[in-house]
Amino acid sequence: MVKPGDTLGVEEEFHVVRLDTGQPEPASRRLLRGTDAEPELQRSMIETATDIHTDLITLRADLVAHRRALGEAAERIGVAVVAAGTVPDAGSRPTSVYPSDRYEWMAEEYRQLVDEQQVCACQVQVGVPDRDLAVRVTRRIRAWLPALLAMSVSSPLFAGLDTGYASYRTVVTSRWPTVGPSPDIESAAEYERLVDELVESGVISDAGMIYFDARLSARYPTVEIRVADACPSVDDAVLIAGLARALVDTAVHEDEAGQPLPQSPQVLLRAATWRAARSGLQGHLLDPTTRSAIPAAERVEALLRHVQPALEGRGDWDAVTELWTALRIRGTSTDRQRQLLHKGAEHRELVGALIAETQQA
Repeated sequence: MVKPGDTLGVEEEFHVVRLDTGQPEPASRRLLRGTDAEPELQRSMIETATDIHTDLITLRADLVAHRRALGEAAERIGVAVVAAGTVPDAGSRPTSVYPSDRYEWMAEEYRQLVDEQQVCACQVQVGVPDRDLAVRVTRRIRAWLPALLAMSVSSPLFAGLDTGYASYRTVVTSRWPTVGPSPDIESAAEYERLVDELVESGVISDAGMIYFDARLSARYPTVEIRVADACPSVDDAVLIAGLARALVDTAVHEDEAGQPLPQSPQVLLRAATWRAARSGLQGHLLDPTTRSAIPAAERVEALLRHVQPALEGRGDWDAVTELWTALRIRGTSTDRQRQLLHKGAEHRELVGALIAETQQA
C-alpha cells in the first residue's frame, strides 16, 4: 500500500534561448515536436516532468535524462535550454504566449503580468492521496519553504539589470492573485470551496491557476511544492526534492501524532518568503514561528534537524547532507552568476555558463 510521501516527482521549467545572444527565443513549438516536454505560458519556455519515483537516485537519473534529451532536441533546431529562474534578458521584451485557449485568456486578462512572466521554477510533487491530510500538510510545512527558496535562488537578473534580489522570479510571480503561503484552512472541502469561488468570480479560469507555495495538485494526488527557482545544477534540484519530501513526511508524522497546526500570521509568512528572495543564503532568513531573523545557513541547519528522522527513515540523510555541504561550498546559482558578472562576463557568456551547467550530469 502506498503511503503519504512514498512517491515523488519533479517538474522543471526551462528558458529557450538563442545560442548567439542568450536572449529568450520563442521556439517552444518547434522544440516540442522532438521531445516529450510540455508547453509553458511563454513560447520562450518549456517544461519537463519526471516519472514517479520512490528514491533520489532514480529521480536524479530521470532528471539528467530529461535534460539531456531536451538539450539535444534544442541543439538540433539551433537553440539551447536553461534551467534557471531567469536569464539576463528575461522581461526585456514581450514574447508571445503558447497558442492555447487557456494561455490566450490569461494574456488578455492579466496583460502586463503575462508579458513579464518570463521566469522558471522547479516544482516537486509528493504523493499524499488523502486530500484532507494534504491540506493540513501544506499548513505544517509552509514556514519552512522560504529555506528551500533560499537554497535554489538563480534569478538575480531581469530585463538586463541586476535587480539586487537573489530570486527576482519570486518578485515577478508574487503579483498574481493566488500566489503566496498556503491559506489558513484545514480541509479539502474548504480548499475546493475557495478554488470554486475564485473561478466563479472570474479571477482565475481553473484550479490549475492556484499558485500557492504549496498546493494540492489539480491533476495528481499530491502536494505540489512550488517555491523554488529552477535549478541550473541538477544536484540542487535533487536536494530540493529530497527536503520537500522530508517536510511532507515530517508533517504527516506530526498530524498522526495529533500535534496542533502551527500558527503564523500571513504577513510574517510572506515576509519570510520576501527575505529569502532578497538575499538567498546571504544574510538572514526569517523564522515565522519564533518571529526572529537568524543567519541563513543556521535556518537551513534547523530545517535539516527538523526533517532528520524523515530523511533517515527514507535512507536519504547522507545524500541530502552531502548535497547541502556541496551547495554551501560552491554557493547558490545567484552567487555564481554575480561572481561571473564581477569578473566582467557579458550576459551571453553568463547564459553560456548556465547552458553548460544545465546539461552537466
